[in-house]
Amino acid sequence: MRLRYFSCPGSRVLTFLVCMVAGSASAQPWKHVKWSGDGKTFYQTEDNGGIAAYSAKDGQSTQKIAPALLTPKGQSVLEIEDFSYTPDEKKWLIYTKAQKVWRYKTRGDYWVLDIASGKLVQLGKGLPASSLMFAKFSPDGQKVAYVSEHNLYVEELATHKIKALTKDGTRRLINGTFDWAYEEEFDCRDGFRWSPDSRAIAYWQIDARKIRDFLMIDNTDSLYSYTVPVEYPKAGESPSACRVGVVDITTAKTIWLQVPGDAQQHYITRMEWNPARTGLILQQLNRKQNQSILYTANPTTGKTTELYKESDSAWIDIRSRWNDELAGWDWTNGGKSFIWVSEKDGWRHLYSIDMNGKETLITPGQYDIINLLRIDEAHNLAYVLASPDNATQQYLYRVSLDGKGQPERVSPLAESGTHEYEISPTADYALHSFSNHYYQPHSELVYLPEHKDATSSRIIRDLQTSRFAIRQEFFQVTTADGVTMDGWMARPANFDSTKKYPVVFYVYGEPAAATAKDEFGAGRNFIYNGDMAADGYIYISMDNRGTPLPKGRAWRKAIYRKVGQVNMQDQAMAATELFKRHAYLDTSRVAVWGWSGGGGMTLNLLFRYPQIYKTGIAVAAVGSLFTYDNIYQERYMGLPQENREDYVKGSPVTYTKGLVGNLLYIHGTGDDNVHFQNAELLQNELIRNGKQFQFMSYPNRTHSISEGAGTFQHLSALYTNYLKEHCPPGAR
Repeated sequence: MRLRYFSCPGSRVLTFLVCMVAGSASAQPWKHVKWSGDGKTFYQTEDNGGIAAYSAKDGQSTQKIAPALLTPKGQSVLEIEDFSYTPDEKKWLIYTKAQKVWRYKTRGDYWVLDIASGKLVQLGKGLPASSLMFAKFSPDGQKVAYVSEHNLYVEELATHKIKALTKDGTRRLINGTFDWAYEEEFDCRDGFRWSPDSRAIAYWQIDARKIRDFLMIDNTDSLYSYTVPVEYPKAGESPSACRVGVVDITTAKTIWLQVPGDAQQHYITRMEWNPARTGLILQQLNRKQNQSILYTANPTTGKTTELYKESDSAWIDIRSRWNDELAGWDWTNGGKSFIWVSEKDGWRHLYSIDMNGKETLITPGQYDIINLLRIDEAHNLAYVLASPDNATQQYLYRVSLDGKGQPERVSPLAESGTHEYEISPTADYALHSFSNHYYQPHSELVYLPEHKDATSSRIIRDLQTSRFAIRQEFFQVTTADGVTMDGWMARPANFDSTKKYPVVFYVYGEPAAATAKDEFGAGRNFIYNGDMAADGYIYISMDNRGTPLPKGRAWRKAIYRKVGQVNMQDQAMAATELFKRHAYLDTSRVAVWGWSGGGGMTLNLLFRYPQIYKTGIAVAAVGSLFTYDNIYQERYMGLPQENREDYVKGSPVTYTKGLVGNLLYIHGTGDDNVHFQNAELLQNELIRNGKQFQFMSYPNRTHSISEGAGTFQHLSALYTNYLKEHCPPGAR
């Protein structure tokens, strides 16, 4: 789904955090705040190329690493993409010259800085430039491991001798990282873990040799066209085989873990070492993703033992569905137990599970945990995000680890909207950002648990002043089926309820994202060239059943095997109720638009409900559910071999005969996510049924349609001109 762009106001200290929580399109998955081990300091790159240290107590900054120390001899200062450090902070790992691997910049160059000597050395000498991935120090600080071109390496820091720990890696036999589908749908990228004693590394191996390539065609970068292969398992195709091995650093010998089952019919989605040095733990999902088994594993013998098992009649979400930091296990009691998240009682709750598999519910009640942010064992607490009373919002709560008592809200009662936090390791401080639909993100340092402001960079408390200029309002609408949906509406400037205004619906409607959240950006159309309110449009978005809101398991999983059905019905029926409620909505001028899954939804709504939607703009749309990757589509739709009719009923290509209104379809030919194949399948059906439409392809642009000079400006103008022509703005 297309990410929204925001400006990042606030102090220089907190600009990074503000950009992160506001949904910056360029944010990398690892870019969280870098805290010191004692939780009293956090680090951030400086504009001059150095690294600054900020005191959590008062926000004052000092220079931690001067730019001169990050300047290789004869070169300019390194442009820092990311950094990490040993626990004693004597050695620093600097990531630079980063290059994209599909969505994110996960390969580049790494340098090690020794603080005591001031020596700066590049790692991976002799390996291809900008090819190193996920470099990290061993726990003892004596080595660094990394992946290069699908093989795993370790480098001694004393001698900079490099040893290959695997040698069989290819584009299709992948060591220490993942294939396209694992990366996209499980957020699995960093595929290896150091053992606590620094003597071994556990790593994933993905075998994609039986997966067919999808061939994208490049017609513009040379005189003769060529294909760009992507190992991409479509819905109904078996996934890549997966296994986990433990390689001895000294001998480079790998012991493979004996995980039960067919390696090409299951997924291994998480794997970590136990800090108690008792071996490994991993999570296995079956292919349908409706059964999860946790195994413990002996790294010496490879033997595994089942620890904990759960199932769901729909699907089971893994951690990356609510927390973008997949690495790490939420251990407690020194590794004798851990915190687990499950929807087994109908709500997303925290459970404590010991190493015998015994579970204890920590957060009882009819509400959802949105995310687990920090475990504070010293005070028997966990800090979580939740919003029991308003699914469009998000607040910090603290809950007892023993499951006693009620959740206690920590976020200020006066600040209604969306709160984000980066909590220090000791849970004494947090970087806090707050916004809502009329209030731009502002950030501050706070003490916990009092939520007391720790710096002069405090959030403006008088939010009422900001409300004077807003035109957005949040609402709830209940359909004839009894489904209550949240939404927002942005009204035109100088709104007059006695007149009629054109309506533009923004949709997504699938389990990957929600659109009607009370955060900055709600009610704003990033792709529109101009001001929709000033031009006289009413802009609306609503979240149907199946969207990932804190409304309970039944809400989120009502869409199982009904993508393209339940969400369409909810949206159309909610629009009908709004038209009954508000006479100022001009039913003769109604447009709908969306991107990716929202593009597919736009097509379905336009084709199947022509009496409601007169104009549609679909960007990078899924035209046929059969064309998308197996991990995503089978999770929410089941296997097409077993319920093919559900796929047919959910696909826009099935309903092209229903096109009556105006359609603009837009797609990038280099889209590795939703393939350009969707555009051609859809066009064939529209042509066969004699339907006229407008189509725009963007050569070699990916799913974001953002590459190349002038691309966004062209896209924005195309979108805006089409909307104005076919859904004219202004009151009547």
